[in-house]
Amino acid sequence: MNSNLTRAQQRALSRELGGGVKLTLLFKASIHGFTPAAFHQRCDNQGPTVSVGYNRSGNVFGGFTSAPFCQSGQYANDQKAFLFTFTGDRIIKYPSVNSPYAVYMVANNGPYFGNDLVLMNGNQAVVFSSPGKYYNFPAAEMHSNDLQLIECEVYQVEESSELETPWRTVVWESKRRLELMDSIKAYKPLDSAVSQVRVLLVGPVGAGKSSFFNTINSVFRGHVTCQAMAGCSVTSLTTQFRTYSVKAGRDGKPLPIILCDTMGLEDSTGAGLDIDDISSILKGHVPDCYQFNSAAPLHSETPGYRKAPELKDKVHCVVYVLDACKISIMPEKLEAKLNAVRRKANLMGIPQLALITKVDEACPLVKEDLTNVYKSGYIKDLLQQAGEHLGLPLSCVLPLKNYSEEVALQVSVDVLLLSALQQMLRFADNYFDDLSDRLSHAT
Repeated sequence: MNSNLTRAQQRALSRELGGGVKLTLLFKASIHGFTPAAFHQRCDNQGPTVSVGYNRSGNVFGGFTSAPFCQSGQYANDQKAFLFTFTGDRIIKYPSVNSPYAVYMVANNGPYFGNDLVLMNGNQAVVFSSPGKYYNFPAAEMHSNDLQLIECEVYQVEESSELETPWRTVVWESKRRLELMDSIKAYKPLDSAVSQVRVLLVGPVGAGKSSFFNTINSVFRGHVTCQAMAGCSVTSLTTQFRTYSVKAGRDGKPLPIILCDTMGLEDSTGAGLDIDDISSILKGHVPDCYQFNSAAPLHSETPGYRKAPELKDKVHCVVYVLDACKISIMPEKLEAKLNAVRRKANLMGIPQLALITKVDEACPLVKEDLTNVYKSGYIKDLLQQAGEHLGLPLSCVLPLKNYSEEVALQVSVDVLLLSALQQMLRFADNYFDDLSDRLSHAT
């Protein structure tokens, strides 16, 4: 059976249900019949469910209950129950206002939410709608007062979306951590004019750009540390352009990578990092510690402006940093800014990756054990969605967890981080290879 819900609508429902859940289609009226008997045969005693109605006006609406359907003739008390409708891919939620009467378990109807909404009333493909007693919703907003159903689906909600086999292979061992650290320390850029590759971190406020540097620094220091300013704020904590060089240990040599941190992108006009400043950063014009000004981008007369940047000053790889918990609700203006950055990087031939942070907060399966990250179908779906927003293939999107509350290092956190760092170095090599090819064709 094919679901009528779009992938984005399924993501929105999954997010409302806490993330990390799988929706399995149990019942489809156009196949099994618009009858209460067919509905109960396939949906009774199946645990939490989402019921969805579709009408000719194009409305997609329904309800969730954590109480298993049955035919007891009694009301089910369900504090988690809610009704919903979609506006495009955005979900509008209507919680139960009288949870002891959230769901009515009767034999002669389809999904029955209080006395307010019934999908398949009797043996008819119609909706019964009478809001106000147990759920409050505007009928016109929910279903445009079109009570004729063209489809009704019921999905089982499974708490775990663990895959049978990981969709990427990772060795979660201390030995692998050491191998990755040694490989990174031994790396040398392909172009001898550059001793350290420059990686630009770009992303919205609070996504974890500064925390990423702190975590990498922690791994090579051997303990959790905090050098870049990081925390929770509605506006960017980073107001300067900062370049961070990581040392291999407290007294060790600098690693062959410089992480460039920027002011966060914001979805409102005239706030956050200016897109024109991005071009200057990519081209190597911006000096370290430059103070960003949302109202006035950097210009050639700004003190410290590099008028003739060398190859070592330019950005060799762009890394987008996104919060896994916010991908599904990314504002259009923010997505437009990210796409503007991507276009500028593409024009300059700069390879790009995406880091999806806070994967443990997005999926309970991963929160329980970070090594489940590549067994989580939900995380894979989030990474695919991030790639679609950014115009990147899934192979260029990597999951991540930064150190935030931990006081001791963890092998699983370090392996993910070091693997991401290794990919950045490999992508920088692609930049130098491409630059070399272009120069050879020009001569």
